[in-house]
Amino acid sequence: MIQVRVLCFGVLRDWLGAGAATVELPEGATVGELLARLSEGRSGLPLRSIAVSVNAEFSTQAQTLCEGDEVGLLPPVSGGSEGIEQVVALCSEPIQPEKWIETAKRGEDGAVVVFDGFVRNNTRGRESLYLDYEAYEELAKKQMSQIASEARVRFSVRHVTMIHRLGRLNVGETSVLIVVASAHRAQAFEACRWLIDTLKKTVPIWKKETFADGAVWAAGEPFPEGMAVEAPSASEAPHGS
Repeated sequence: MIQVRVLCFGVLRDWLGAGAATVELPEGATVGELLARLSEGRSGLPLRSIAVSVNAEFSTQAQTLCEGDEVGLLPPVSGGSEGIEQVVALCSEPIQPEKWIETAKRGEDGAVVVFDGFVRNNTRGRESLYLDYEAYEELAKKQMSQIASEARVRFSVRHVTMIHRLGRLNVGETSVLIVVASAHRAQAFEACRWLIDTLKKTVPIWKKETFADGAVWAAGEPFPEGMAVEAPSASEAPHGS
């Protein structure tokens, strides 16, 4: 048998009855089996609406747990206004678009618009092998939260999900997923387009492309006016005495 520590946040803390608990499981148990154990004798756990982390990394239900692992049960990030939600995350595990699309839907919505950006097999005629993404994570998550909140207000949409993958990605794997749910399709389309364009210009995430014949850091889009800092020219640089 093994013991794992379970941490709950937000509404899940009330559901479990505590912010943390130790759970005993058989060796080789998975995250899915842990969730099933926690559900025994309880009702109302919104399994479709939560994310799970293992040792501070986003996880899937298939991940095998080990002695001493710390498992976080994470409800969607609340946007602060009733009926309006947003989910913003950086992760190192594969993104599952179908899961997040279903999670975003509500009865009052009339449309869900999705941007699923994935790794293609070539760039400008060069064969791509894989991509590596890195981020200034603290700042990136803060900026993603800000633009998700702005999109909800600017376009009057109910829900925004924005998830970006970090680390190494192979051809065909999703790098960024944006899901917008709204009562009307026009606002959902507009918000989704604005979100990916703004993310690409303002969120500090960088991409290194590895090709069959070499590797290069992808040239990024310039930061918008007001964010960019210009380095002084040689004539303007301060001189020592």
